[in-house]
Amino acid sequence: MAWPPGSWLGYSSAGGLGGPGRWTVPVIADRDVERVLVVVAHPDDAEFWAGGTVAGWTDTGIDVTYCVLTDGDGGGFDPDVPRGEIPRIRRAEQQESASMLGVCAVRFLGSSEGSLLDAPRQLHEDLVRMIRQVRPQRVLTWSPEWNWQRFRSCHPDHLATGTAVLNAIYPDASNPFALIHLLQDEGLEPWTVQEAWLLNSPQREINHYVDITDTFDRKVAAVLAHASQIKDPDGLAGRLRERIAPNTAAAGLPEGRLAEAFQVVVTG
Repeated sequence: MAWPPGSWLGYSSAGGLGGPGRWTVPVIADRDVERVLVVVAHPDDAEFWAGGTVAGWTDTGIDVTYCVLTDGDGGGFDPDVPRGEIPRIRRAEQQESASMLGVCAVRFLGSSEGSLLDAPRQLHEDLVRMIRQVRPQRVLTWSPEWNWQRFRSCHPDHLATGTAVLNAIYPDASNPFALIHLLQDEGLEPWTVQEAWLLNSPQREINHYVDITDTFDRKVAAVLAHASQIKDPDGLAGRLRERIAPNTAAAGLPEGRLAEAFQVVVTG
């Protein structure tokens, strides 16, 4: 069997897995990554979908920065909580949760939930600015593609976030002549992101798994920090375990191990 150029099977150099019989893309080894930018739509997105992976990254000394586009003002389950208090509550929960995973900074853009489909040009500029400020080798964000197997995970804000972030990565973040005022007035040099790690991609696009068995408890604790969103905290660990259980076989891991799944795209 011929191997596709730049591809391999099984364990990648970043400590993830490609799964049995699956091609994986070249992934930068974690030891060669200094900074990761995580851009999500709502508080708690990162922890639910990649909390174990983020904990592993910070454990290796990677600086992880969060950028949360909305305050999740449409979330929650308790009708007795004043809706006007939700943004403040969710920002505080996100700060606490991120600190539990070792995240070095959390930035909020403050958009309203549901507004990202018609995102203004300003959001594009804000994302390009943030990429140039943080200068990440790796960006983690939502897939812009519908996943029909997880229909209710495809919130319009998730899809819009993925589209907006990828549009910011290329071409404008790395183009010295795009948004020229960022360079001339703010001194922000162009930056080329090497990898995009996408959440909730269709199964056919998943090409990378990260074993989070050793960080799963921290993932659970970080999700629990989003108390305004967790109606049944006692059952959370079991629900999270069940949700990612199919990744074990897909990643070629022994029974009892746990993994988070990604579509990794080479962008540099």
